[in-house]
Amino acid sequence: MNAVASIAVLPSLDAMLSAQTVWRAGRAPAVAAGGEPSGHAALDALLPQGGWPRAALTELLLPADGVGELALLLPTLARLTQAGGVVALVAPPYLPYAPAWQAAGVDLRHLEIIEADARGALWAFEQCLRSAACAAVLGWPLQADAQALRRLQVAADSGDCLGFAFRDAKHAANPSPAALRLEFAAAGEGAWYVRKCRGANPPAQGFRPAGANAVAACGRVAFAPVAP
Repeated sequence: MNAVASIAVLPSLDAMLSAQTVWRAGRAPAVAAGGEPSGHAALDALLPQGGWPRAALTELLLPADGVGELALLLPTLARLTQAGGVVALVAPPYLPYAPAWQAAGVDLRHLEIIEADARGALWAFEQCLRSAACAAVLGWPLQADAQALRRLQVAADSGDCLGFAFRDAKHAANPSPAALRLEFAAAGEGAWYVRKCRGANPPAQGFRPAGANAVAACGRVAFAPVAP
């Protein structure tokens, strides 16, 4: 009975194709515009939706902290907060440095910081995504397995929210339900590569932000400890 019930609630193949959660191999993917602009034209050109996927989870896979991951998001976060949208940081690993965020254009009145331990952070991350009160939620889930990531993806969809999960690059080999996965490869000058994007095959071309060294430095400053 349980198996029958589980099968009964599965979406049809047509529904999944329509939602671009699956696509047929060997066919040119249908490109659906309407993504949230990242503020980096070259990156938007690589993404099938022309920006961050809306109502979805994006994973940023990092070889180490401070490679420019936060600066990658700042143009989007600035635009969202200037429009009155709430951006939540759930248990950031470092203390956000308000002047750097403000200098990047983020309206601090709409920036919320949530402190929690590792277990509580995952719960808070999911609740913020699901709440429909946030335009974007940033989280650093340390112990998220595939099931937890799926809950985050569903919560972002339910809350119509941009979700960004910062994770160690060692997870790149594991499957993920996130709509988009970007990995920073530090070889050479360093660049971001799309490892997964819903509705399309990942492009082989990487993306390196203009002035990437300064951008990375900006990201580190944004999380520098505040002097007492």
